[in-house]
Amino acid sequence: MKVSRPARIRATIHVPPDKSISHRALIFNAVATGRATVEHILDSDDVRSTARCLAALGVPIDWPEGSAVAHVTGQGLHGLFEAEDVLDCGNSGTTMRLLLGLLAGHPILSVLTGDRSLRSRPMARVIQPLRTMGAHLAARRGDTLAPVVIKGGSLRGIAYQSPVASAQVKSAILLAGLYAEGETAVAEPSRSRDHTERLLTAMGAPLTSDGLTVRVRPADRLSAVSVRVPGDISSAAPWMVLGVCHPDAEIVLEGVNVNPTRTGILDILRAMGADLELVEERTSGGEPVADIVVRSSQLRATSVGGELVPRAIDELPLVALAACFAEGTTVVRDATELRVKESDRVRTVVEALGRLGAAIREREDGFEVDGPVRLRGARVHAHGDHRIGMLGAIAGCLAEGETEVLDDAVGVSYRAFWDDLRAATSGEAMAR
Repeated sequence: MKVSRPARIRATIHVPPDKSISHRALIFNAVATGRATVEHILDSDDVRSTARCLAALGVPIDWPEGSAVAHVTGQGLHGLFEAEDVLDCGNSGTTMRLLLGLLAGHPILSVLTGDRSLRSRPMARVIQPLRTMGAHLAARRGDTLAPVVIKGGSLRGIAYQSPVASAQVKSAILLAGLYAEGETAVAEPSRSRDHTERLLTAMGAPLTSDGLTVRVRPADRLSAVSVRVPGDISSAAPWMVLGVCHPDAEIVLEGVNVNPTRTGILDILRAMGADLELVEERTSGGEPVADIVVRSSQLRATSVGGELVPRAIDELPLVALAACFAEGTTVVRDATELRVKESDRVRTVVEALGRLGAAIREREDGFEVDGPVRLRGARVHAHGDHRIGMLGAIAGCLAEGETEVLDDAVGVSYRAFWDDLRAATSGEAMAR
């Protein structure tokens, strides 16, 4: 896909539904009692992978192609059946890791695999604690990589100190904890997104949070909960960076989830001096929601690290782009987790922005960017990583000349991205 810089941007964009919540609404309701409706669900490749895997496990899911509404008929905590074939999680790490936690409590044999990217991403971080709880798991490359074979059964609660702040790891262990004898506790080095805790609590799970530790006890049942999914801040982030970096822009992003465990990108952009405003703040499905208005800004460099990283992990590639337009040197550190995403995002960010003329240097745990610089159009390869695909597209809309983005894979999380980008950069106001 080819893009170039527009002279002026005025757009209103209703960003896609939150991917994390869409996954969880399907998975948790699958083992609840009752029928739930998930409105404004994200119709993306990743979430479709979750739906297909659950259907293969015997969960009736009525979700027509192209629809934003899914109906899930819960089978109860012990109602999953053994799938007749391998469960294909596609490109979705959330699907694989959360299903491993759920299947740990079921005495059935399951094999989970995915595409080439997913088969290269670390699974030991989930396999190890689930094995300690009593589940039987085996995986490729010394039990570290998918495909993963799991047979669940009698579990015991554990107190687990996670070495990384990962909502996927935390969620997998908490799901297994619903089936375990005694209490299961997960402590993290810093706070990760809490969508699992919010939704499981709403469904009646015996779950408590205390600082960086979440505890759960075995559940008798979960009650199905219908959900209206708010907009995904990770899908809003490209537009925020486009708006603050472009010299003549105003973009309104409607209905965005501003859960404080996800708003690291807002804090980072504000620290850089971005003209950014939250309006019409409200609550939807137990999650805080707001419209976000961003305008052209004079940016300054910042430093990103520590507890801010897990709150902005998917948006850090875009922080590197914003840093190209900021005065001074921006440093992103403590972000080694970027290296085990759909691509090694430290390497692919440095490669992509470097091709456009950015003064960016790779660090073991992140990157450094000098600014401001004038980006120049170039050919950018996204390596099948949707976040790098969107990064390349937004960078191309801020660069001189034409930029071509290859192997963008944006359909993984944002199927309408290219349509929205064309409309935004052509002056059309949108309200999908």
